[in-house]
Amino acid sequence: MSDLSNTVTRYLAIWNEADADKRAAAIAELFTADAPYIDPLAAVEGHEGVAAVIAGARDQFQGLSFELIGTVDTHHNVARFQWGLVTEPGAEPIAIGFDVAVTADDGRIKGVYGFLDKVPAA
Repeated sequence: MSDLSNTVTRYLAIWNEADADKRAAAIAELFTADAPYIDPLAAVEGHEGVAAVIAGARDQFQGLSFELIGTVDTHHNVARFQWGLVTEPGAEPIAIGFDVAVTADDGRIKGVYGFLDKVPAA
């Protein structure tokens, strides 16, 4: 299932991309046009919706990055994985989430469903 692990790597790279134009191009390449992104804080659909959620997170957590925690668990066209929001590579995450990504037959993401396991203190 290395294709799905690669998809997750590309997905997290989008969250870490500082350039909005590069981010938009990567989203258009990796996601289907109508893909939903749903987590406890957002429910959007399509490339512009996904881009807006990512831009909002990048604005809120400037200087931080998302990294994979552990390994990607996959079956069929589904990947589940845990991520951490860190101040530097390998640092203790200030936020931890768990996402499930579902891909279309062509390998693009057709939906992401997220959960928050640890959130920063208010």
